[in-house]
Amino acid sequence: MTQTAQTWIILGATSSMARAMARRLAKEGAMLILCGRDMDDLAASAEDCKARGAAEALAMRFDARDSTSFGPIVERAVLKEGAINCAVFVGSMPEQSVIDADPSLIDGVVQDSHIGPATFLSMLAPQMEARGQGTVVGVGSVAGDRGRIGNYVYGSAKAGFATYLSGLRNRLTRAGGHVVTVKPGFVDTAMTWGIEGMFLVASPDAVAKDILRAVAKKKNVIYTPFFWRYIMLIIRHIPEFIFKKMSI
Repeated sequence: MTQTAQTWIILGATSSMARAMARRLAKEGAMLILCGRDMDDLAASAEDCKARGAAEALAMRFDARDSTSFGPIVERAVLKEGAINCAVFVGSMPEQSVIDADPSLIDGVVQDSHIGPATFLSMLAPQMEARGQGTVVGVGSVAGDRGRIGNYVYGSAKAGFATYLSGLRNRLTRAGGHVVTVKPGFVDTAMTWGIEGMFLVASPDAVAKDILRAVAKKKNVIYTPFFWRYIMLIIRHIPEFIFKKMSI
């Protein structure tokens, strides 16, 4: 799929997966709006993307916990012609034991991983409907497929976001748009560094490649790497009386 004359808003653009996707889009000549909280990092990434072939690359502030940062991004995007696309890589995952000790942290996790991104996409959706085109890539997690003792707060936030994306897909499809829900397994990112029990860890670039393939093929839901679909199929079907005694 060519990205020429298309605008991509990338939320959480300083993450490893987002950076890998931005670089791939840049090589295809996309116009990029890189959004996050670390403006110095975003500015450097924007320059890197322009050097790789991006038609344009801008750095803009986005904070999932500050809705006043959402409007300027949408306003900037609608100035561009053609399709407006958005990829969401936003989320936060404190250790579950830390959350258990301080439940007030739940608000931030849900805001970062669900409420903030959903609010932004709801602001952007009318613009996509008006143009009759555009793609949303929502990055969730296999953690949202079933609540596990090790990260059930994060998992519940991602589960909620996946349900939101399903409804948004239903809505935008009617207007010519599309929504891809992405469920990565373990990926080599800052969020997973130092976590015990990691296996079958994918590179951010491999995930970005899978995402763009899914966009081109208009897939609805993908697991990346692909084998996580089968791993989670097994996990979802473990009877509850057994599962509640497990520590996976």
